[in-house]
Amino acid sequence: MSELKAAFDQALIDSKDLSERPDNATLLKLYAFYKQGSQGDNDDAKPSFSDMVARAKWDAWTRLKGTSQEAAMQQYIDQISELS
Repeated sequence: MSELKAAFDQALIDSKDLSERPDNATLLKLYAFYKQGSQGDNDDAKPSFSDMVARAKWDAWTRLKGTSQEAAMQQYIDQISELS
């Protein structure tokens, strides 16, 4: 797991140096993979419908419920590698 965590941490650094900003759908996926990989299943309260950005992030993360943290970390790493 320590190799995976190191690769995940490196992908976080690499995400800040992407040549172009990903589209919103990709950013939501990255957010969800990051949250699932770093914290596990979403147990936060559902945001208000009027806060569309927070709601979209919450929904994206919640869709990964049941995904292991390791799998989410790997998906984050893979997604950043594709974008680099």
